[in-house]
Amino acid sequence: MAEFDSDGVRLHYALAGPEHGRPVVLLHGYCSDHELNWVGTRWQETLTSAGRLVIGLDCRGHGRSQKPHDPAAYARSTMAADVVRLLDHLDLADADCLGYSMGARIGLEAVLAHQDRLGRVVLGGLGRWERTDRSDLIARRMRGDERVTDPAAEMFYRFAAARPVNDLEALACCILGQQPAPSAERLAAIRRPVAIMAGDRDVIARGGEEIAAQIPGARYVAIPGRNHMNAVPARPFKDAALAFLDGDEGR
Repeated sequence: MAEFDSDGVRLHYALAGPEHGRPVVLLHGYCSDHELNWVGTRWQETLTSAGRLVIGLDCRGHGRSQKPHDPAAYARSTMAADVVRLLDHLDLADADCLGYSMGARIGLEAVLAHQDRLGRVVLGGLGRWERTDRSDLIARRMRGDERVTDPAAEMFYRFAAARPVNDLEALACCILGQQPAPSAERLAAIRRPVAIMAGDRDVIARGGEEIAAQIPGARYVAIPGRNHMNAVPARPFKDAALAFLDGDEGR
C-alpha cells in the first residue's frame, strides 16, 4: 500500500510492472478506483506484459484515497495537479497517460495544463461537455434523494452504493467540483499525441470525435458494440490503446 501527500490530501497509488519500463499513469472513472477499473479488467496485466510500468492512482474521493467533503477539493485542475504531484513523488520527469470517463477528463486537463509532464495520452469514454449538465441530479441522488429519476444519476448511484469502499457524500462533492469545458483555443494548443476512444453505443461519451478534431493530430477510435459501462475490458480498446501508446499510428 503506497500513499503520498498531494497538497494536504492523502492519495493511494499502486505500482506494477518492470521498474525501468516506460511509465503510464492510469486514471479511473467516477465511482470506481484503480483496482476495479484497471486490475479487474486485466488492463494492468495487459500493460505490464507489454513492458510498461503501471502507475495506478486512486483519485481523491475514490478507493483508498482520502475523501474530502468539499466540492472545492474536486476542481478538475486540482485533480490534474494530483497526477503531476504523483510523478514528482516518484521522481519521474514524464509519463504516458490512460484515463477513462472522469479519468479521461482529468487526463485531458493534465495535458492542457502540464504538457511537459505527459507523453502519449489515451482518453477513453470522453465526450463533449453537455449543456444540460447532470451534476446536480447525480449529487442529489448520491445524497439519497429518491425523487431524482434521471437514468444516468440512478446508474451512477447504484454503481457507487454497491461498493462499501465508496463514500457517497464525497462522490456528491466530486461531481459538483469545477469542471469547465476546455476552450477551443486550449485544445488547439496541445502538442502531445492524443487519442480519444469510446464505444460506438456510448451515449454518455457523445462528441468525442468532435473533441479529437480540435486537437492537432489527435485520433478518434470507435470501440465496436460497446457502451460506457462495458467498453473498458473490450479487446479492441486494449489493442488500439497499446498500438497508440507504442507509437504505431497505422494499426
